[in-house]
Amino acid sequence: MNTERYGWDQIPDAISELRQTVFIQEQQVPPELEWDDTDRIAIHYLVRDDAGHPLATARLYPEEDGAGGIGRMAVSRDQRHQGLGTALLRQMMHDAFSEYDYFVLSAQERAVDFYRRLGFYVVSDSYMDAGIPHRGMRCTAPGLLLDQEPETGSPFLLGSDTTSWQIKGETDQLQLVRALADQATRRFWLYDTTLSHGLYDDHFLTEALSRLARRSRHSDVRFLIHDDYPLVKKRHRLVQLMRRLPSRISLGLVNTTYPHGDRPCVIVDDSGVLIRHDFEHIEGFANFSAPRRVRPFGEDFERAWDYSRESVELRQLPL
Repeated sequence: MNTERYGWDQIPDAISELRQTVFIQEQQVPPELEWDDTDRIAIHYLVRDDAGHPLATARLYPEEDGAGGIGRMAVSRDQRHQGLGTALLRQMMHDAFSEYDYFVLSAQERAVDFYRRLGFYVVSDSYMDAGIPHRGMRCTAPGLLLDQEPETGSPFLLGSDTTSWQIKGETDQLQLVRALADQATRRFWLYDTTLSHGLYDDHFLTEALSRLARRSRHSDVRFLIHDDYPLVKKRHRLVQLMRRLPSRISLGLVNTTYPHGDRPCVIVDDSGVLIRHDFEHIEGFANFSAPRRVRPFGEDFERAWDYSRESVELRQLPL
């Protein structure tokens, strides 16, 4: 099989014919909705067999906030359920990983499980598109997905994925923290020496925690750190968010005369946890379904939080 890539000006008839067959004829999508302005800015993928027959197609295009959009995936009827769609999607993410921070797509509801197996998770309620129910989905850790083999069928799915994802650098940690925060429904607790700008001063993370904090009066977002000086010296997105939502997001400074954890961690709901081996190094791991690991780290966090103090310096900073 051969994978080809085209801009809009070079798009071959084979892509048009495949989309015509799958979407317009099989799924009854109105012809006027099938082709849109996104086609003009997308890279169009086409998979052919060795004889040149078209087997599958999809498009990749820039979305807002550094995301890569994936859509219009169509596989010919006689090639379905043979792994062709999986191979094509992984190839697209591999090609574009260095260009985009994460990937988004609009999945037909009947295809949600397919995309879950490829590292995407649902981020929207059901909505209608061309008369077909859809869900918005995201994959915020494509680099890890392509680098490490998951142990379950739903990589990065909070409450389901039992894989221990290894953290080898700042990029790994940021991808995993994004995926955890994006799926949190109740709790996000962060414990570290500081809210490092390199690890946590991130637009995507800030937006995810803003949604969580506003989600419910029961939402619980806390940052527990040892040193607030870097936050006083330099603006930080999470500090600005905390000061806009003071009743929903809290920051405490560790009182070192009382028991406190010796490893940085992020705790999400009752099943997600990210743990580094020590404060000085990035290496560690993350689990998306590990309630037995969450429990002791949560207890240590609460114990240290009870003895923590407020940051007077941050409270006095102007918004």
